[in-house]
Amino acid sequence: MTTSHSTEYLENNKALARAFFEEIWNKGDESAIDRFIAKDAAGNDPKFGVGRESFRIQWKKWRIAFPDINFAIEELVAEGNTVVSRWKLTGTHLGEYLGHPGTGKKINIDGVSIDRIENNIVTSGFDAWDSLTLRQQLGIALTD
Repeated sequence: MTTSHSTEYLENNKALARAFFEEIWNKGDESAIDRFIAKDAAGNDPKFGVGRESFRIQWKKWRIAFPDINFAIEELVAEGNTVVSRWKLTGTHLGEYLGHPGTGKKINIDGVSIDRIENNIVTSGFDAWDSLTLRQQLGIALTD
C-alpha cells in the first residue's frame, strides 16, 4: 500500500535532510545528533553500527580526522518517507584516519545518502560513496 504525501510534507523532509548535513557535519554540532537521528537508527555501514550512540562515536572520529569536513548538497529527491541526497564531501586530513596520521591532504568525494524520515527524525540510512578515491587522495594503500 502506498501513501500519498503532500508537497509540503516532502519539502519538509528535504529541508530536514539538508539541515542534518549542515548542523551535524558542516557545523559540527554534536547535540544535533540527538535531534536528527533516532536512538535505534540503522544504516548500511557496519563501522557506524546501529543507533545514535554508535553514529556519534564514528562522527567524532571523522571530525577529528577532517575538522573542516563539509557536505555540499548537490541534489535532493523525496518520495514518501525517503529522501535521497547527492553530495560532495570535502575536507582536509589533519587527524588520524584508518590508523594513518593527518597528511594535510584535501579530499573531494562524491556520494549519496538515502534516508528514511519518520516523525521528523532519521530512522535509517544507506550511504554510497567513493571510498577508493578517498584512500587514493590520502595516499593510503589499499592493503591497509
